[in-house]
Amino acid sequence: MTDNRTPWHTDRWFTSPWNHDDEVAAAYAFPEQIQIHDVTLRDGEQQASVVFTADDKVRIAERLAEAGIHRIEAGLPAVSEADTEAVRRIAGMGLPSQVYAFSRCIVDDVKRAVDCGVEGVVLEIPSSRHLIELGYGWSVERALELSVEATNCAHDNGLSVTFFPIDATRASVDDYLALVDRVATDGHLDALALVDTFGVLTPHAVERFVRVSRERFGVPLETHFHMDYGLGVANSLIAIAAGASVMQGTVSGLGERAGNTPFEEVVLALLTMYDIDIGVRTEKLTELAEFVADLSDVRQPSNRPVTGNRLFDVESGIIATWVRNARDVDRTEVVPYLPELVGQSGPTIVLGKGSGVDNVAEGLERIGVEVTAEQGEEILQRVKRRSLQTKGLLDDDDLREIATEVVGR
Repeated sequence: MTDNRTPWHTDRWFTSPWNHDDEVAAAYAFPEQIQIHDVTLRDGEQQASVVFTADDKVRIAERLAEAGIHRIEAGLPAVSEADTEAVRRIAGMGLPSQVYAFSRCIVDDVKRAVDCGVEGVVLEIPSSRHLIELGYGWSVERALELSVEATNCAHDNGLSVTFFPIDATRASVDDYLALVDRVATDGHLDALALVDTFGVLTPHAVERFVRVSRERFGVPLETHFHMDYGLGVANSLIAIAAGASVMQGTVSGLGERAGNTPFEEVVLALLTMYDIDIGVRTEKLTELAEFVADLSDVRQPSNRPVTGNRLFDVESGIIATWVRNARDVDRTEVVPYLPELVGQSGPTIVLGKGSGVDNVAEGLERIGVEVTAEQGEEILQRVKRRSLQTKGLLDDDDLREIATEVVGR
């Protein structure tokens, strides 16, 4: 590779010049500082069947801090004594990450958070009239009063307050604005979470949602988007580019229903597509994802973006040829980013039904077997047949067996 590197083509990634086109970049309004607020220990645990013990949460918090995650939401103390213990322990660990609790807009909940020794609290209240009345059986006025009381209590006790209006994107615009106006006027908020509880906000609406909230309230904005339509990552990036300074997400998108926004995808997109390094140690992301998968007992797809364990396996014959031809010059020619950037290795050429002569050549070189072109073609056909029979890949032992059969005839 030459030294003529650009924001979209470095020695570690190769994305698109369109991302940095002057007309495109003119619309960006990125904040000076962007932070990740991890909610794996609270919202991630809301995924059905996921249970973290207090010890699990402490271990995950340690890994999050090691990866450079800026803020850790340690849990909701009101859920149980075990949750209270976890929040208290994490808050007392002296981690470089800021530690927050999550609480309902109830004064007693806030006091629990204060007693845990956290630096900040995310305070939730329903914001849509239909959820307030149908889901909670409250009047709108009660929701307003609870919000004011709880946010003032948190502020008076020295906590940084992120106000979290549940279901904000399905509330009428007037109801959403009235709720936050009331808290901003009579209560307290240091930051406002833009909450798309059911993942129903389109990318086209995000910029306006951010802009209206920023202009109306003038406080830092945080994103909290869900993946019900698979839009959480795109929506988070658009919101950040429009000025939101904190992105709330989970490891591997763990969370209720289709999950929360996976923060590792947002972090890597910011780095490689926008050339914005927010200080997260991306080489720790795969290890972190595997650790959380083990503790949550939720296995992730092998082709999951960023952390999937087969992301950099190459079975296709055409792509294998690309890899063999380009890797000594520029490995980014055949991947959007290098595997080691996210703690993986590769690209690795593997053998299967879709393989070609270069897959076989690579495998034979690896096991130290020389063959003629004719023998190589015969080996390839046998590889394809066996892959069809087993409906899977072949390993080096399989290849050695086939090569011995062909060469030894």
